[in-house]
Amino acid sequence: MIGNGKILAGSIALLAAGTLTAAANEKVTFGTNWLAEPEHGGYYQAVADGTYAACGLDVTIMQGGPQVSGRPMLLAGKIDFYMGGNLLSAFDAVQQGIPMRVVASDFQKDPQVIMSHPGEGLDKWEDLKNADQYIMGDEGAQTFFQWMVTDLGFDAAKRVPYTFNPAPFIANKKSIQQGYVTSEPFAVQKQGGFTPNQFLLADYGWDTYSTTIEVMQDTIDKRPEVVQCFVDGSAKGWYKYLYGDNKAANEMIKKDNPDMTDEQIAFSIQQMKKFGVVDSGDSEKLGIGTMNEARIQSFYDKMVKAKVAQPGIDIKKAYTLAFINKGVGLELKK
Repeated sequence: MIGNGKILAGSIALLAAGTLTAAANEKVTFGTNWLAEPEHGGYYQAVADGTYAACGLDVTIMQGGPQVSGRPMLLAGKIDFYMGGNLLSAFDAVQQGIPMRVVASDFQKDPQVIMSHPGEGLDKWEDLKNADQYIMGDEGAQTFFQWMVTDLGFDAAKRVPYTFNPAPFIANKKSIQQGYVTSEPFAVQKQGGFTPNQFLLADYGWDTYSTTIEVMQDTIDKRPEVVQCFVDGSAKGWYKYLYGDNKAANEMIKKDNPDMTDEQIAFSIQQMKKFGVVDSGDSEKLGIGTMNEARIQSFYDKMVKAKVAQPGIDIKKAYTLAFINKGVGLELKK
């Protein structure tokens, strides 16, 4: 345990030099924000192939789901790390005075996508606002859709609720629908018999980081070597999951979530690669998990303009770059 400023400064110096390792077999728990799926593949990979264990961590993955509230468990110290969806929760934590920080972003792009029917006059991004109906879930309607209305001119009155059933979208050729690029297009292909147009919001200005690693400041202060090991192990796990042998990780995913199929897994991995969800842009030089201050500021400014986030938040309290941007795992990319 780090007890004073001199020891903390020394630990940070060692951390920067990359010389810290966790105590052997130190048990930590990582809570995901949904049921086990390929979008969590890098973490399962790092457990399955011993990557976390190699730097001293015995990692348990606690899968999320509709009945699981993972973030309160992080705040209560019941779990060590939590998978954030985007940066909004981190901004909110600062506003509430909660000492939680994002230490890495394992998705360079939010997987949120807008789908449309091909050949119906909705084949370009700028055409989408002309759709008769926008099918959006409640969370999406309160976040990225507000940005679409404010910055891009979408009509708020056209929004109808998304019930996670693609049937209304399939039936209405003049509609658009939100989804994850790794999931909903697959469902539409299976049920509707066609491949929808897919517009990844990240490619049109929705510049949040996604699938973040959230941790309490107390853990950063007292166990920086544990945080570094988990961040590095996760990055290496993602490289090996995307570009190496991921069979063992996929078996773990299917064990945790028996509804997951090999076909869905293959589709999700293909989409993550095709759209550069995990590995693109800055990560190609700085490594998976990378973040930078300018992009975080850009997203915050958009959210304030859209009245999704409160103005005046000290967003530098929402994250730290101390554990990333070191090119860890780049040699594993094949």
